[in-house]
Amino acid sequence: MDTPLTPTHCPYCALQCGMNLAPADGGGVTVSERVDFPVNRGALCGKGRTSGALLSPSLRLTEPLVRRDGILVPTSWEDALDRVAEGLTRTRTEHGPDACGVFGGGGLTNEKAYALGKFARVVLGTSQIDYNGRFCMSSAAAAGNKAFGLDRGLPFPMEDIPKSGCVILVGSNLAETMPPALRYFTELKENGGTLIVIDPRRTRTAEQADLHLAPRPGTDLALALGLLHLVVAQGRTDEEYIRERTSGWEETRAAAMAHWPEYVERITGVPVPQLRDAVRMFCEPSAAMVLTARGPEQQSKGTDTVSAWINLCLATGRSGRPYSGYGCLTGQGNGQGGREHGQKADQLPGYRKLTDPDARRHVAGVWGVDPDSLPGPGLSAYELLDSLGTGIRSLLLMGSNPVVSAPRAAHIQQRLESLDFLAVADVVLSETAALADVVLPVTQWAEETGTTTNLEGRVLLRRQAVTPPDGVRSDLYVLHQLAARAGVEKGFPVEPEAVFEELRRASAGGIADYSGITYRRLADENGVFWPCPAPDGLPQESDALSQESDALSHESGRLSQEPDSQPQEHNFQPQKHNRPSQEPNFHAPAVPHPGSPRLFLERFATEDGRARFAPVTYRPIAEEPDAEYPVLLTTGRVVAQYQSGAQTRRVDELNAAAPGPFVELHPRLAARLGAGEGDAITVVSRRGRAVAPARITTAIRPDTVFMPFHWPGEGRANTLTNPALDPTSRMPEFKACAVRLEVAVRG
Repeated sequence: MDTPLTPTHCPYCALQCGMNLAPADGGGVTVSERVDFPVNRGALCGKGRTSGALLSPSLRLTEPLVRRDGILVPTSWEDALDRVAEGLTRTRTEHGPDACGVFGGGGLTNEKAYALGKFARVVLGTSQIDYNGRFCMSSAAAAGNKAFGLDRGLPFPMEDIPKSGCVILVGSNLAETMPPALRYFTELKENGGTLIVIDPRRTRTAEQADLHLAPRPGTDLALALGLLHLVVAQGRTDEEYIRERTSGWEETRAAAMAHWPEYVERITGVPVPQLRDAVRMFCEPSAAMVLTARGPEQQSKGTDTVSAWINLCLATGRSGRPYSGYGCLTGQGNGQGGREHGQKADQLPGYRKLTDPDARRHVAGVWGVDPDSLPGPGLSAYELLDSLGTGIRSLLLMGSNPVVSAPRAAHIQQRLESLDFLAVADVVLSETAALADVVLPVTQWAEETGTTTNLEGRVLLRRQAVTPPDGVRSDLYVLHQLAARAGVEKGFPVEPEAVFEELRRASAGGIADYSGITYRRLADENGVFWPCPAPDGLPQESDALSQESDALSHESGRLSQEPDSQPQEHNFQPQKHNRPSQEPNFHAPAVPHPGSPRLFLERFATEDGRARFAPVTYRPIAEEPDAEYPVLLTTGRVVAQYQSGAQTRRVDELNAAAPGPFVELHPRLAARLGAGEGDAITVVSRRGRAVAPARITTAIRPDTVFMPFHWPGEGRANTLTNPALDPTSRMPEFKACAVRLEVAVRG
């Protein structure tokens, strides 16, 4: 008898690689390749291959915890939820709704992200909600919206990359962050195309490049402007395209012409001949792409930097044409979908603006509340965290670990410790959860059904494959119970498909329109690209939703301030099966929209259909090196760990491959310090210090050091990083700050 397989998707990065899960002898699951999913075609990295280990009860939370006498101890779900509701109610009563904060994560499913945003605005009535995806691709999102009128990580599927003539990959080390994606660039070269990699380090990805440019960290903006200057000077602009499909070129051209090649070489350290080679390689083929990642985006001028790369695409006619364009390589598993449906401080579901009266009316109508009752935009992620203990007194946090992942992390840890009340819902006892007053153990990827949206804008269905441990509940259950304790008995269903059905209605007509997508389609079609509108207008409610989600009364849409207000008992229990119990009960459109794998081929998503140039000029990073702090620090990831490491640091095989932090430095810099391989190096910035072993290599610039950011403790890289914010995206400057180095202990 064949072992039943559950087709699903990896819990880690935004590729959302397809995989099959099967029950393992003795419990848990085995992970196997799934060749039918077109993004990874069966390939899995080490993280995906070992992801089944995360399901072991020994690695994760299996019962609620509450703090008594300074120590976290087990308790019942009823007690834990009562304490969360009481803590939030007390704060709202004493300090007002905006004293309650909500912080989400880019790994939450679309259903959870949607419900969390709705809970913050309808139940708590707070404007103070944001998520860690702000630290991922917010600069690219801001630049993409400005240029194209729409932000979707990639406006084309990954399969288009090998068909291009040249790809410029800016600030991405795909070989370590998304290994299965590297095959697309290998195929690009096999097809005769060329790859240009821009990175201060000669990474595993840069080793694959036809041309590697190694600018000083934080100078990508100057580099892009210098390339555009050469495009203009060499007469390589596409004047017909500029005239017919864009606006704002004259101001942008004038700005670029102030960045002549020799000036750019002095700023970036990239020799002029390499600049000329890059322009030739990019402009000679009929199709070309620019793909950016965290390198250029995690800067205090990240939006302008991405805009400069978009300008290069537009000036050469490389956007909105086959196998050409600008794209952003989203990092977190659901970083794309997580911000589309309400976790972000300024957005409503469907990627609607919270300040747009029509958007407020539409979403409020779906939610059954008065549009005027919805709060306005709140603080961005870092600003929200920085205000903890002062403006924000209580925090509900789901699926994030800012103690490790936030810039100026030691300060953020102090802000978390200063809160009146902190509740964390997570799979594991992360460094942030360890500070909480209440910890709620929630289901994870293979224990629940839900949707995510990958870096292509492809909406996917993750299927439940195993039964969660007895003491674990879903995030949707948590929000349902907290809403009920606030007197909101309906509108927060626990079944993911019911939440998705409401999400469809809330997103209908928005930029990120999911209204034509159903669970049934996702199960049959290997994902559907948004926008995908329902052809007959708003989708009708399914039975699954109508049983749960009547209109909310305006009076019950806030946390009750009455001390004797108690929720009714709800008899929800985690589903005890290996697959969803039945086909989702959705009304599929008679003639479904096919989805939109390729955007902008006819027009851009702006009012006039034209792409908009952005006239930008170079400015330095917020903190340049000086006599006291003479070296630049940049940060990033390693192949065996993921984000803050809260999950991967619990997997033995991954820890064996990447056991701890390190400081990567050039031999010339090491010689000046008198440092040898393995010596403990103290890295000091204006915000604190970190200590890690030296890793000496010629793969990095002599004026730069690199640290991965996956670990807490004395090797925590984000103790050092600069929270200087981009004025538009509010992205912190993770990628460049001034430091000094000291040899701590001989290895």
